[in-house]
Amino acid sequence: MKNSEKLITGILVGAAAGAILGVLFAPEKGKETRRMISEKSGDLVDTIKDKYNELGDAIAEKYQNIKGSAKELCENGKDSANRLKEEAKHKLS
Repeated sequence: MKNSEKLITGILVGAAAGAILGVLFAPEKGKETRRMISEKSGDLVDTIKDKYNELGDAIAEKYQNIKGSAKELCENGKDSANRLKEEAKHKLS
């Protein structure tokens, strides 16, 4: 996980914790406080799901890039090996 992703995650968790603590210590009735906590929790869950999906997409994209690079590298290696093989045949004949 990149430092920026860690920072964003830390900020989100801190903000959620602050919001929940603020609601808990607010001078509201119990029913209202529970409703507010429920809403904030739902928002936090949605935010975490979004960040998780973004991270999954980023990982998938990086995997595809690495896979493509590895395939290209392998093909270049095969081409070089075949070229060297042909050069060796010509030198030995």
